[in-house]
Amino acid sequence: MSHGGSFEVLPSDENEEHTGKGVVRIASVAALGGFLFGYDSAVINGAVGAIGDHFHADPASLGFAVASALIGAAVGALTAGGFADRFGRLFVMKIAAVLFLISAIGTALAPNLVMLVVFRIVGGAGVGVASVIAPTYISEVSPARIRGRLASLQQLAIVTGIFISLLVDYIFQSAAGGASKDFALGLEAWRWMFLAMSIPALAYGLLSLTIPESPRFLVAVHRIPEARKILSALLGEKGVDIKIDTIQRTLAVDKKPSWVDLRAPGTGLAPIVWVGLGLSIFQQFVGINVIFYYSTILWQAVGFSESDSFKITVISAVVNIVTTFIAIGTIDKFGRKPLLLIGSSGMFVTLGVMSYIFGTAPVVDGIPQLSDVEGIVALLAANLFVVAFGMSWGPVVWVLLGESFPNRIRAAALSFAAAGQWVANWAITVSFPSLKDFSLGFAYGFYSLCALLSGIFVWKWVEETKGKELEDMHT
Repeated sequence: MSHGGSFEVLPSDENEEHTGKGVVRIASVAALGGFLFGYDSAVINGAVGAIGDHFHADPASLGFAVASALIGAAVGALTAGGFADRFGRLFVMKIAAVLFLISAIGTALAPNLVMLVVFRIVGGAGVGVASVIAPTYISEVSPARIRGRLASLQQLAIVTGIFISLLVDYIFQSAAGGASKDFALGLEAWRWMFLAMSIPALAYGLLSLTIPESPRFLVAVHRIPEARKILSALLGEKGVDIKIDTIQRTLAVDKKPSWVDLRAPGTGLAPIVWVGLGLSIFQQFVGINVIFYYSTILWQAVGFSESDSFKITVISAVVNIVTTFIAIGTIDKFGRKPLLLIGSSGMFVTLGVMSYIFGTAPVVDGIPQLSDVEGIVALLAANLFVVAFGMSWGPVVWVLLGESFPNRIRAAALSFAAAGQWVANWAITVSFPSLKDFSLGFAYGFYSLCALLSGIFVWKWVEETKGKELEDMHT
């Protein structure tokens, strides 16, 4: 690939797509952004106590440092679509890689809490950009028949990134004898947790040089010969001119894409944009990030040791990875809507069980006292909730956000929906400590209600997209 964005088709792999290898490799590179997304989101878990001690931070300042990445994520998501429409999908991937690299080094070497927050916001912006560009790009290069499986790689990469960050935290913490102890080169273990992210950030940036630009973007900016070459490599020679003609018709408007395009002919947002925003908000309002951001604290609060609580968190992360494979294996067979409905039902029941157990347990000094049986049931319910989410709402929402929007508004609409998702994530993350102190039963009851409402939302408003070409999507 040249700097100008042209792409040399891999000579020995001209018909690779027919075996699935070519497009899988391309989608896997794009999904690396999801890996960094997951790593950056979770790496703070193992470092937060040591950061508080090192900088003598009060609880409010430390809480803001943890949540600051979400501010960057919302801003990054909101701006990524515009850059992607103007400069191309690959340009935005490289921007995300640079943001992750700057954040990894800057956070690791931060001399004070203010600078640490600044670099966490930079990393958050990378997360926001990656959350938009990966599903956009993957959906635009994937054949309709396997698009669901390939787009699910984004979620697989996210949950793998979460797991690897927990593992890296554990390795550095164990090797140094504590997160605040020196590990090497005069740097404490917690600083190395952040610095380790520079390796996948570099890999993401370099590998983005080896994949083609989105053919749909190239058609949009009238670089037809390049688009034809890439589509031939991805789909074979047959029907490429017809495909280009179809793409051109869906983009046939004189002015450049803008936020105004997200509006319906009347006054409000187009219905499909509302659906995308609704999917994003419900994905967060079922409380999945409470499991990953607060699970160690949560299990300690109900009687598990610190060591056992961390092990439970890691087990939940592994369960999330394994169940994502269920979605990858079934999404193009059963469709998007059935998986979401099954997931909503499972989450409603499991969260309801947790709400009942925590809500009826006697409370001593603000801590629910669970019997051995109740502890096991709560643990099973929490992990079955992760299973229900991991096989449905985790990956399927990203698939739908990548493929449901028409060509012309895809990047902008995905930006808008992803920004809504990060705001919802922030709201759930910030509100949980207060809800936990008020009543864990109430907190999980609220998430259970949201799971029920998510199912109703899908049943009534979400359309099936299995097997549809992107050019057949309408507002």
